[in-house]
Amino acid sequence: MTRSDGYLLDNRQNEAGERFDAFTALFDPTTFRHLEGLGIGPGWRCWEVGAGGASVVSWLAEKVGPSGQVVATDIDTSRLTAADRPPVEVRVHDVGAEEPPGEDFDLVHARLVLVHVPDRERALRSMIKALRPGGRLLIEDADPALQPLTCPDEFGPEQRLANRLRQGFRKLLADRGADLSYGRKLPRLLREAGLHEVQADAYFPVASPACTALELATVRQIRDRLVAAGLATDAEIEQHLANVEAGTMDLTTAPMISAWGRKE
Repeated sequence: MTRSDGYLLDNRQNEAGERFDAFTALFDPTTFRHLEGLGIGPGWRCWEVGAGGASVVSWLAEKVGPSGQVVATDIDTSRLTAADRPPVEVRVHDVGAEEPPGEDFDLVHARLVLVHVPDRERALRSMIKALRPGGRLLIEDADPALQPLTCPDEFGPEQRLANRLRQGFRKLLADRGADLSYGRKLPRLLREAGLHEVQADAYFPVASPACTALELATVRQIRDRLVAAGLATDAEIEQHLANVEAGTMDLTTAPMISAWGRKE
């Protein structure tokens, strides 16, 4: 992620590990499918931006092999320690404020990162600058404004409460500079940046156990902020957590839009 005192979802909070596990279950298959489609193989040099956890980094390391390189960066690398061995190099780095950690990369990838970066334009330029001619960029980011609900099937009080708390979460994100419509902009932004062969798709999970785990971890992580901002009461949050743990709600998350292109 990026350095910001206002970042809502600190990697060092207890719930962060649960969130990373949920992201792995929800999004790794989609990410790996796209990376395979870009042709990743032995000897590739890759930059994993805002890596957070180690699942994508470890997968990349296996694909590029001992002749390749994976530079994994984040402002908080505490969850990357286990992956920090050849061909992986872990660095503390702020993609929105610092120069790239290298150049002539075959692949640059970021997942659920840029939506939180205050200077997204600079970050995107930096990522493209780091690519070699012919290198590939894959950006995957959420679009909470495109699908703003926790429960699309809002048929009862439990679902209405869940959706109201999600509105509060979105407000906290927006107040800290997150662009809740960023995902849909990616194809245009990649074309405007000069990339070629730009394509995109979206993944939208519905009624997944990982969505339930993500909701529980997220609400627990931000509950104090929700209460402090007057967006929910402790009693409402306790009721919502109990509703989710009952396992009878069909929960979803914002669509993740993946966009990719090639540098000339």
